[in-house]
Amino acid sequence: MPDFPDLRRFLAPRRVAFVGATEDLSKFGGRCMRLLIDFGYKGEIYPVNPKRGEIFGLKCYPSLADLPQQPDHVGIVLPGASVLQALGECVSVGAPFATVFSAGFAETGADEGKALQQRAIAIARAGGLRFMGPNCNGLVNFVDAFAFTSTASIRGARRPAGDIGVASQSGGAGQVNVMWRAQQAGLDISYQVSCGNDADLDLLDYMAFMVESERTKVVLAIAERIPDGERLRKLARRAAELDKPILMVKVGRTEAGSRMAASHTGSVTGADDVCDAALRQMGIVRVMDTNDLYETAMLLHMGKRANGRRAAAASISGGNLVMVADLGAAVGIEFPAYSDATQAKLKDFLPGFSATTNPTDLTAAAVGRKDAFSSVARIMAEDPGIDAVVPVITFSPRAEIRAIAAVSAGSPKPVPILWTGKCSDDSALTPEVLVAEGHAVYRDALPCMKALRAVMRYAEFRRQLARPAPRRPAGIDVDAARRMELKGTLSEARSKALLRLYGLPVTRESLAKSAAEAVSMSKGPVALKIQSPDIPHKTEANAIRLNVSGDAAVRAAFQDVINACKKFKPGARIEGVLVQEMVTEGHEILIGVSRDPVFGPVLTVGLGGIYVEVLKDVAHRLPPIDLVEAREMVDELRSVSILKGARGKPGLDIEALADCIVRISWLAVDLRDRIVELDINPLRVLPKGARVVDALVVAS
Repeated sequence: MPDFPDLRRFLAPRRVAFVGATEDLSKFGGRCMRLLIDFGYKGEIYPVNPKRGEIFGLKCYPSLADLPQQPDHVGIVLPGASVLQALGECVSVGAPFATVFSAGFAETGADEGKALQQRAIAIARAGGLRFMGPNCNGLVNFVDAFAFTSTASIRGARRPAGDIGVASQSGGAGQVNVMWRAQQAGLDISYQVSCGNDADLDLLDYMAFMVESERTKVVLAIAERIPDGERLRKLARRAAELDKPILMVKVGRTEAGSRMAASHTGSVTGADDVCDAALRQMGIVRVMDTNDLYETAMLLHMGKRANGRRAAAASISGGNLVMVADLGAAVGIEFPAYSDATQAKLKDFLPGFSATTNPTDLTAAAVGRKDAFSSVARIMAEDPGIDAVVPVITFSPRAEIRAIAAVSAGSPKPVPILWTGKCSDDSALTPEVLVAEGHAVYRDALPCMKALRAVMRYAEFRRQLARPAPRRPAGIDVDAARRMELKGTLSEARSKALLRLYGLPVTRESLAKSAAEAVSMSKGPVALKIQSPDIPHKTEANAIRLNVSGDAAVRAAFQDVINACKKFKPGARIEGVLVQEMVTEGHEILIGVSRDPVFGPVLTVGLGGIYVEVLKDVAHRLPPIDLVEAREMVDELRSVSILKGARGKPGLDIEALADCIVRISWLAVDLRDRIVELDINPLRVLPKGARVVDALVVAS
């Protein structure tokens, strides 16, 4: 990928140097050296320490300049201030990569540490050096037997290389919570990176390497911060091309946008809400906890994709089936009735068995029947209306467990095995054994259901890839929009002028400079609104008058809003008073754009009106989007039943709403560097068509 560096010599160097090496195992440098040797690395190792002649039987060099050959990768464990000199020496000897394990940089939060990190970046960039860290715990490459870390999680016999990559900024969370625990569960890892501060190379670079690696099928990530939303989008697109799922724990879920926004959109757009929507849109499977990462990977790396959300479950334990059904439904899994053909097969196979409901309790029918459980599971898996099968085992003999595992391996559909007990006649057969053989085995119902639902979501994303890329609708004048003078907070009239260029259905209105003009412009009931870039929310200034009729009433209303404006904010710039047609039918919707610091422009659709910030019934996407995705955004709203027609009321024009959403998504893309916030609130969705009643644009 052109946006990501080639890290093959970083993760699999031919020669590695270690500045700060020691034999003292109480120190990071000693533990790191010991693990590097014990892990079985076959390349050249150059310890660097001017106070030692030999370390662990290896010749030790006083400086990088004294090495016999240029190293591919240099590890640095020195006090913070000495790191800069070591980086300079890396540049001098032409080393392409380094890892700065040392702490004391930006992670301290102190100005001195931040400045030190910036100086390290400057040295590396000036010399063409790329480095990981600082403040990191290194990497483990099981494929090439290269470990550059101090973690105790890999001590002892080296685990075989698997097909799951793990990337995190944290050392403990990535190396223990995910890598080590995945291995304990029976899974094996290809690469693991704990990258610390991400001062130069960042989390996305290591994920990109894993995505491109033939030795990795699934990438697991723990992100304390996402370095660059656009690069993540490109990475996700490449992963989708290769059908390599990315699973992510993004910590900091409760962090909300803290800035005071001028628009309603900014007020209802929290950082985590945006992240959640963005990852889902990219096809990155977001999970809640680190165990969810490897438990979901257990099923995903098998490469089987569900065609829908319909599952079947069977067991001799009715209580376990109730839990599977309840917890499955809670995460969005359906348990539909079997087809007539499947029910007939079940009855033929188990004479006298009439309970062919789904989930299926085999308590009476399966007793004494050899291979009854596995045969029933196979029949269920063959039902075209079933997308996944969950056999639930408690205490069972080896033969039955092996038969169920064979069904799981042989079915093209996902067949996660829920095994709550043990093998009744072979203590050596454990869930970990089956997982190591390539099966997905779970000990409890909730992890099983969460993993299955995640696999279903990923399959849904894969099906969406067949849709063509979004296309700009007709009737948009991009050139005219780019020529508009956009600066600061725009009045409603100027905001709507921009929206007209994108084909938005704006209310009929005129800007009056005097009461006489307002009277001449009013046709029937009208709304009068102050127009001032200094008053973004006119209701707060009491500078709106609604449903005004008659010449005298219009004159009085004009003067009222002028007076209210001056009282609310003396000295406010007044462009005039907008005289606008009244639109009272239909339903109020918000469409907005805000600028996220990570992902850039974010499109928001939600329940509009004065309660939007209270109810926060909203959906988010990264623009641009097409009509299908616009409809999906509407369907995500809790209030969608109002739009579709509730309690006998006629439905409203959702297609017109979707068209407005798509047009705003393109405005967000075309003017991404100029628009800070955009707020249409409300857009009135009518039985036929829609009207932009009020709008606010904040430009940079």
